[in-house]
Amino acid sequence: MRILVVEDDIRLVELLKEGLEVGGFAVDTALDGPTALARAERENGGYAAILLDVMLPGLSGYRVCSALRERGDWTPILMLTAKDGEYDEADGLDVGADDYLTKPFSYVVLLARLRALVRRHRADRPEILRLGDLRLEPAALACSRGDAQVTLTAKEFAVLEYLARRAGRVVTKSEIVQEVWDTAYDGGANLVEVYVRSLRKKIDVPYGRQAIRTIRGAGYLLARDGG
Repeated sequence: MRILVVEDDIRLVELLKEGLEVGGFAVDTALDGPTALARAERENGGYAAILLDVMLPGLSGYRVCSALRERGDWTPILMLTAKDGEYDEADGLDVGADDYLTKPFSYVVLLARLRALVRRHRADRPEILRLGDLRLEPAALACSRGDAQVTLTAKEFAVLEYLARRAGRVVTKSEIVQEVWDTAYDGGANLVEVYVRSLRKKIDVPYGRQAIRTIRGAGYLLARDGG
């Protein structure tokens, strides 16, 4: 899942980006309000969530949030602020934010609140994905084949989840890159082949399956029955 982190503290942005990527998110960043608005508009609701600081150069987080809602963009927004107090929280919620977290905060709590926010706004998406005996639990980054647990890295899981949510459909390499990696990624689509090959070694080869299929000249397809 791709999210946008909007924060003017460069060091904090780097820490959040690193931690969230370990947690399985692809992360785009913005250091000021106008840039945040431009990126959100360009993605046209494509972010799973926006992590939005209140005190920003150019436009405050309140104004960014309000502008997005006025444009009809209902991407889940978790606001971050160094300010404290019930009126500050009320201001954030009044302009359309979905949740609110005061600095300093626990990263564990931030990640839990962010995942819960995404789940609530994707109620139509099952929390557990089942394709035959292949089972994925996105909230826990857990994967299994029958009774056997399969250990995946966060990026491997992100690629597999993307394929699983589109099971039975052909997905191109560029679509996977856009979903799993951030907009700054410029390493080319060949990296997708590396991750698909690694996934096959973990979820297919040991079990004599062929769940992930290469569609020559088009992309990849994950079988609805898990292979």
